[in-house]
Amino acid sequence: MPILILAVIIVILDQATKYYIQQTMFLGMSVPVINNIFHITYILNPGAAFGIMEHKTAFFVIIAILLLAGIVYIFPRIPPECTLLRLGTGLMAGGAVGNVIDRVRTGYVVDFFDFRIWPVFNIADISIVIGVAFIIYTMLFSPHMKDEKP
Repeated sequence: MPILILAVIIVILDQATKYYIQQTMFLGMSVPVINNIFHITYILNPGAAFGIMEHKTAFFVIIAILLLAGIVYIFPRIPPECTLLRLGTGLMAGGAVGNVIDRVRTGYVVDFFDFRIWPVFNIADISIVIGVAFIIYTMLFSPHMKDEKP
């Protein structure tokens, strides 16, 4: 249950920040936080990271639904002691829902964190990346994930 709360918090935080950006900035506006290093830049992203697969909204929504279905199936089978794996799935689920809400509502994802050397991103993207990193780390280094040899 706490992981569901984490996912809901991610969705709320993601949607609230996107709403704030949309209400206080105009499309394409960029506000320097650290000049030439970090800006808040309001863009609408019709694709995935790096702008790939633009306007493939149905594809991204289907992938998100399949991901969430997989999480619902797998999560009860994750041992309670695999905390990082549980956190990773919660973060990934929250991020996926946050971005799919945008895609269903408008066909675009609102992005605004702009480090100038990387594509502009949002809180849902951060959540997905950290969640996937936790999952990969757990799969590679957790003693719970090691194969048992007879």
